Amino acid sequence: MSTLSKNILYFGSKSQSRRMLLEESKIPFVVVGQDADEAQCDWTLPLPQLVMSIALHKMEHVVLPDGKHEGDECFVLTADTMSHDKMGVIHGKPVDRADAVAKIKAARQGSFLCTAFCLDKKVWRVGAWQVQERIADVVSAEFVYYVADQWIDTYLENTPYLDVSGAIAVELYGNQFLKNVNGSYSTIIGLPLFEVRLALEKLGFF
Repeated sequence: MSTLSKNILYFGSKSQSRRMLLEESKIPFVVVGQDADEAQCDWTLPLPQLVMSIALHKMEHVVLPDGKHEGDECFVLTADTMSHDKMGVIHGKPVDRADAVAKIKAARQGSFLCTAFCLDKKVWRVGAWQVQERIADVVSAEFVYYVADQWIDTYLENTPYLDVSGAIAVELYGNQFLKNVNGSYSTIIGLPLFEVRLALEKLGFF
């Protein structure tokens, strides 16, 4: 791990899609581990509150390198994305192929999606990282994602469907099945870049 710098974002996420967004935006980051158990969150909450609770839960379980000196600062980002279909059923990551197919078919009628993020500016005090400032926000979008029956097998062969919310990967190969979007495209991928950039600016990252 390189020397801590406020110009490096510590990113507690396993999502390849979110990493791709940060790379394309030329926001310097280092992936760090987080061992949050999402099952501990209250899944009876409305979707916006649920994704926010998971993003905050991930922040509490991020594994950061120790600071080198008293007063060191670092920036840490976590996020979570989920959607619900027109029937109000919440769709997280599929558990298997059959579940993925069911989620893909449910998305044909349209989905409401929320991505929450938590950005912390932390300071190293008395041997531990302490939150100096925090910005947490939820951004929503609506979209129609239509994979016809004859395309489902090919779609599953060409997308990391088990690793994405609702089995829907709107980037790369999956982009051709995104019929329309009402809201932020990057939010659907997994990170509301406009809001994240504003939050980074506000906390003095750049």
